[in-house]
Amino acid sequence: MAKPVIAIVGRPNVGKSTIFNRIVGDRISIVEDVSGVTRDRIYAPAEWLGKEFSVIDTGGIDIGDEPFLEQIKQQAEIAIEEADVIIFITSVRERLTDADEQVAQMLYRSNKPVLLAVNKVDNPEMRTDIFDFYALGLGEPYPVSGSHGLGLGDLLDKAISYFPSEQEADEDESIIKFSFIGRPNVGKSSLINALLGEERVIVSNVAGTTRDAIDTSFTAASGSEFVMIDTAGIRKKGKVYENTEKYSVLRALRAIERSDVVVMVLNAEEGIREQDKKVAGYAHEAGKGVIILVNKWDAIEKDTNTLKKFEEDIRHEFAYLSYAPILFVSALTKQRLNQLPALIEKVSRNQKLRIQSSTLNEVILDAVAMNPTPTDKGRRLKIYYTTQVAIKPPTFVVFVNDPELMHFSYARYLENRIRDTFDFEGTPIRVVTRKRK
Repeated sequence: MAKPVIAIVGRPNVGKSTIFNRIVGDRISIVEDVSGVTRDRIYAPAEWLGKEFSVIDTGGIDIGDEPFLEQIKQQAEIAIEEADVIIFITSVRERLTDADEQVAQMLYRSNKPVLLAVNKVDNPEMRTDIFDFYALGLGEPYPVSGSHGLGLGDLLDKAISYFPSEQEADEDESIIKFSFIGRPNVGKSSLINALLGEERVIVSNVAGTTRDAIDTSFTAASGSEFVMIDTAGIRKKGKVYENTEKYSVLRALRAIERSDVVVMVLNAEEGIREQDKKVAGYAHEAGKGVIILVNKWDAIEKDTNTLKKFEEDIRHEFAYLSYAPILFVSALTKQRLNQLPALIEKVSRNQKLRIQSSTLNEVILDAVAMNPTPTDKGRRLKIYYTTQVAIKPPTFVVFVNDPELMHFSYARYLENRIRDTFDFEGTPIRVVTRKRK
């Protein structure tokens, strides 16, 4: 089940990004400092009182050359479509504006829970200035200060009270959920149709043709059950967001969140683009299984080195996805496409792989014997014990004498030794260092 979503809406300079950063806190930190892993802050995970959710900063959505007020309205429309709860930010210093009132009317008609936050209330004396905002018709205004973190607790308490109730029944773990992720016009819809063997989705050469979210269930020849999540250019009917690159990224993020395995689709004719690396970085950070699929392989001229050269380029540009298998296919001719379901199944299986602690510790001891632990100012890192604590992705905790002595290069060395011993193809793994109590 996808996490609930809170969207932050409001005029520029009312403090949306400050409040966004306050809410997500340290959770926005990047897992790995590797070139190509996205730093985009439009969408981030957060937690409050044990409830996990995602936050959208609509101020990060660039609507292009639209007029000022139209930009705000379109950003609000995106929030209305995507969010479970909307936080509407205004500023006590600028008081009410025409833009506030117009966006408030849209939000009022959205049938979504809307919380009105009046920002920049930096001291108690300013609280009396918030009463004008009752005129927006959105209920009681919440006085907050993004710069000082005041009032955000009460705001989040109310926000999480609107979250959908968790499903009582667990989802069937035997069904593998996967999604095709990629830029418009890389052939995602064609791949879906070729994989299913029937025309379930509209196929067009016009980027952004697909308009609706489509989850398709099917059973492979092996008997494995799959749910395929289509992410192509989804938007609200009658509203055009194709000029918003970050909006298409946002929709891909929602699909990644719901997927067990993400199939990153590249266009062989166009090569690798910056947005490809951005979206793939999200899948990596989310700990999802990843497969890199090069589509339209039939459309390019090839010699004996073409495939090898393309694969080398992928490994260079997607250095952080060294674990991801690469498959060269053609949706048009169905070349190698029959290999994809088995590969998705394998990656999903590796995501859930558990290693016995005794076996794992033997591997770590051998690794230390081959390459002794590092020292710093005369103190040597001591590794006492290693255990797996989670799956999806597989996560390992290494208990040591002092976590500060674990250099990132040695942690990477241990990760590589684990990969050399066990089959974790297609899945990231996490190695976490903890001080032994």
